[in-house]
Amino acid sequence: MKFKDYYAILGVERGATEAEIKKAYRRLAHKYHPDVSKEKDAEARFKEVAEAYATLKDAEKRAAYDQLGPHRPGEEIRPPPGWGTQFGEAGSVFEDVDLADLFAGLAGHRGRGRPRGASGGVRGEDYEARVAITVEEAFHGTEVSLDLATTEFDEHGVPRRVPRHVKARIPKGVADGQVLRLPGQGGKGAHGGRDGDVYLAVALRPHRLYRVSDHDLFLDLPVTPWEAALGATVKIPTLAGSVNLKVPAGTRAGHHLRLAGRGLPTPRGGAGDLYAIVQIAMPAELSARERSLVEELAAASTFNPRRHLE
Repeated sequence: MKFKDYYAILGVERGATEAEIKKAYRRLAHKYHPDVSKEKDAEARFKEVAEAYATLKDAEKRAAYDQLGPHRPGEEIRPPPGWGTQFGEAGSVFEDVDLADLFAGLAGHRGRGRPRGASGGVRGEDYEARVAITVEEAFHGTEVSLDLATTEFDEHGVPRRVPRHVKARIPKGVADGQVLRLPGQGGKGAHGGRDGDVYLAVALRPHRLYRVSDHDLFLDLPVTPWEAALGATVKIPTLAGSVNLKVPAGTRAGHHLRLAGRGLPTPRGGAGDLYAIVQIAMPAELSARERSLVEELAAASTFNPRRHLE
């Protein structure tokens, strides 16, 4: 395949920063935009600049491109050994492959960074946003609203920031840290390029009762010493309402009592589990009768929890 010097096309050094690359692209995109440029080869140069920028603005694609090394423009090249395996199926066969098509086929981070649409236009910019929801909203599903400032190109190809309001449905069963893609909700494409996407990183707010691990929930369950010793049935809260839980006789502190399917729903159906972690709770004060009974138990019991220390 024939080599294209994307750095030379943008007029920047190989070690240029992301800001320098973006600045050079904006200047050249404005200069060669077919709607305003008087250059006879404006459309071809505009596409060339857009192709170069689409590769160099994406960290993964730029790293792959840099591995090709410096060459003369138009020189026939072959990527180094192992390049195709590392950077995607598009690099496994190189005969009759255009360099732009090769980088267009790379599997970018979560599908981002494709350089241009079928018409040769500039693809809209992708955006990331963090949204915090409650555990209850993750259980039932919810809708969120986002106010973004996206990039759009005017009739002269000059980018400008435009406020944009986006509504998104968060499905029930979303996990903490999960990223949701909203296709076409990002920056507007230019010259026939498709719109970019918005990626929502979901975070669950801390809950006063539950701790979340994937789709499982953990709840501290205080029980009295006599409930732990004799066994009991206690009422505990779940996201779907209160339920009765049996505490077996002889339950120890720290024991996990599992309620199957009482956690957060999963995307494929079903749900995680709820684990009640037993904590032995002592009364702050004892009545005379309570103290007498405890003293009687202490005198009668032969149980020694520190025997293993002897």
